[in-house]
Amino acid sequence: PVLDVVHAVSGHARLLGVWQARRVIAAGRIEWEARRNRQALVSRPSMIPAATVPIHPAPVPPARLQPVRWQQAWREAVRDPRELLAMLDLHALAARVSDEAAAQFPLRVPRGFVARMRRGDAHDPLLRQVLPLDDEMCVVAGFSADAVGDTAARAGAGLLTKYQGRALLVATGSCAVNCRYCFRRHFPYAEETAARDGWREAVAVIREDDSIEEVILSGGDPLSLATPKLAELTDALATIPHLKRLRIHTRLPVVLPERVDAPLLDWLRGLPWPVAIVLHANHANEFDASVDEALAALRGTGAQLLNQAVLLRGVNDSVQALADLSERSFAVGVLPYYLHQLDKVSGAAHFEVPDMEAKALHAELAARLSGYLVPRLVREVAGDTGKRPL
Repeated sequence: PVLDVVHAVSGHARLLGVWQARRVIAAGRIEWEARRNRQALVSRPSMIPAATVPIHPAPVPPARLQPVRWQQAWREAVRDPRELLAMLDLHALAARVSDEAAAQFPLRVPRGFVARMRRGDAHDPLLRQVLPLDDEMCVVAGFSADAVGDTAARAGAGLLTKYQGRALLVATGSCAVNCRYCFRRHFPYAEETAARDGWREAVAVIREDDSIEEVILSGGDPLSLATPKLAELTDALATIPHLKRLRIHTRLPVVLPERVDAPLLDWLRGLPWPVAIVLHANHANEFDASVDEALAALRGTGAQLLNQAVLLRGVNDSVQALADLSERSFAVGVLPYYLHQLDKVSGAAHFEVPDMEAKALHAELAARLSGYLVPRLVREVAGDTGKRPL
């Protein structure tokens, strides 16, 4: 029987096909007959040789490019504000960049996210979220380093218990992107990271408190941890009988969709609880084909996908921008969840939208869209038992 021949290129099997297999076998038969004929020439009279069939090797297809590993995309992030502006043909905007702000809270933005920014547009909503400006250095009354009362909610190393039945783990201080409005931009991650001792202290506190039914992985961004490190945590949590749900707060599938790889998906599928993945996107332009593909893969694990946005001056402070965000996220299976009023963290006052304006925008949005597309407008207030509706 003719056997199919499999040719491996860069780890990907390629089937050459039956006709090529026959060609290889025919070539072998011709070579065997040529050897037999040469041996016969010793005892036979000379004769006109038969025409030989030229044998050409089958063309080797080019190797498929391996997908970029997310760690590589992470390492290649843009860290220099002026390099970022040069990539966008916005050299003149460099005069507004604050080196002091960048020193306090460094710029970091993946190149794939930069590719979604509009070249030559100084008001691009994605650029505004990441560019360190002089505005950050203004001291504004009411804005502080601990805007949401994380310090008072500490229950262990990297463990916060603000709301009944829930425990939040500050899994890591690392993020793929440094958003200028981040409410934890001043958080003491060096001392308060749950992963630093193999999760032992945080897991012990959760185990001892049977009122905790839901664990929330936050940060930083928990998906910045390697998947085996996440599995180390969930393996320990799986031994706690009173846990019922797991929630993951992450921006990585939006800003670094390469993170959604096979090991991560396998980990999610194997979790013993219902899983909610709460994404963070503020503008419809943050979505592209690579993000859509990553979100489809996450949905395929059975996780519920939600989005929480922050209302930001100059980013999404219009009904059109908010409607586009809700419709774009829902189109890829992500349900609008929260629209947060800005947490009053030092350095972010220039993003603030007054409450009266925020309420008017939200009311207009509710009049325009179906109810399930309208996120809840809320503010986090230190000491409250939940997010405060506005």
